[in-house]
Amino acid sequence: MTADTAPDGVAPSRTTVPWHRHGGGPDPTADGPVVKRWRKVAGRTLSKAWDDSLFGISSQAAFWSAMSTAPLLLALLGLVGPLAELFGPETIVTVEDQLDRLLRTIFSTEVADDLLGETVSTILDSTKGGVISIGLLISFWAGSSAMSAFVEAITIAYGQHEVRHPVRERFFALGLYMIALFAGILLLPLIAIGPDLLPRLFPSGIRDEVESVVSFTYYPALAVVLIVLLATLYKVAPKHRHAWRRGLPGALLAAGLFLIASLGLRLYLTYAYSNGLTYGALTTPITFLIFYYLASLAIVLGAQFNNALLEYYPPKIVTAKPSRFSKRSQAETSAESGRP
Repeated sequence: MTADTAPDGVAPSRTTVPWHRHGGGPDPTADGPVVKRWRKVAGRTLSKAWDDSLFGISSQAAFWSAMSTAPLLLALLGLVGPLAELFGPETIVTVEDQLDRLLRTIFSTEVADDLLGETVSTILDSTKGGVISIGLLISFWAGSSAMSAFVEAITIAYGQHEVRHPVRERFFALGLYMIALFAGILLLPLIAIGPDLLPRLFPSGIRDEVESVVSFTYYPALAVVLIVLLATLYKVAPKHRHAWRRGLPGALLAAGLFLIASLGLRLYLTYAYSNGLTYGALTTPITFLIFYYLASLAIVLGAQFNNALLEYYPPKIVTAKPSRFSKRSQAETSAESGRP
C-alpha cells in the first residue's frame, strides 16, 4: 500500500514520488506475460523519448561536448608530458601509439591521422603550465555546459524537469564536471599508457603475473568503468534519486548502443573515404559531431529506459524523506480523490 492509498488515520508505510505513483504513467501493476510487459517498456522508452525531443536534446549535448573536447585534450594531454620523467623518454611515443590505436578503432585511419598529426605531438611534447591552465579554463565553460545538457536530459527523462532550480542545476552540473575532470586527470594516464607500460607500476617480482592479467582484463575493465560511470550519472543527476542499481539497465543499454554506433560510424567512414565521399577540411569536425551525437543519443535513451523500468517495475521502498514537492503532490492527490 502506498502513501497515496493509505486509509485515514493510518500512517503511510512509505513515501511515493509523483512520477512513479499509480496514475502518473503506465499502470506498473498491469498483469500479463513478462515478454508483453517488456514490449511495453520498450514502447514507453521510445514514445517518451520522442515526446521529450530526444534528437534536439542530444544535439545540444553533442555540440557542447564537441566544443569542450579540444581544450580538455589540451589540458589533459599536457599533463602526460611529465610522465616521461617517471616511465622514461619512450612514454611519449607509447602514448601517441595508444591514442592512435584507439582513434583508429573508433574512427577511420584518415580521421585519426588528421586528428593526431602535429597537434597531439606538440601537446605531448609540451609541459608548459600556461597551456594546461588555459585549456582547463576554457574546458570549464564548454564542459560544464555539456554536463548541464546531460543533466537536463536525464531529469527530463525521469520526469523531474525544473524540480531543481535552474541556477542550482547549473552549479550542480559544474560540480559534476569538475569531479569528472578530476577523475579524467587520474585515469587518462593509465588509459593512455595502455596495457604495455601499466605493469611497470608494480614491483618487478610480480610484474610478469600482472602483465598477463592486464593483457586479458584491460579493455573489459574499461568497459566496466564506462558502465559504472553511466550508472552513477543516472543516479546523481535527478534531484529525487533511486537506488544505484536501478541505473544499471540504462547504463548497459547506453554502453551497448555506444559500441554499435561507434562500429557503424567507423564502417561508414571507411566506406566514405574509399569512395571519395569526403568533406575536405570539414571531415574531422563533422565526424566528431556525429560521434558525440550518437553517444548523446545512447545516454539519453539509457535514461529513458531506466524511467520506463521505474514506471512498470516501481521500487517497493522509497527511503528518501518526504520533500516539499512530494508533500504537495500527495496533498493534490488526496484532494482529487476527495479525502481530507
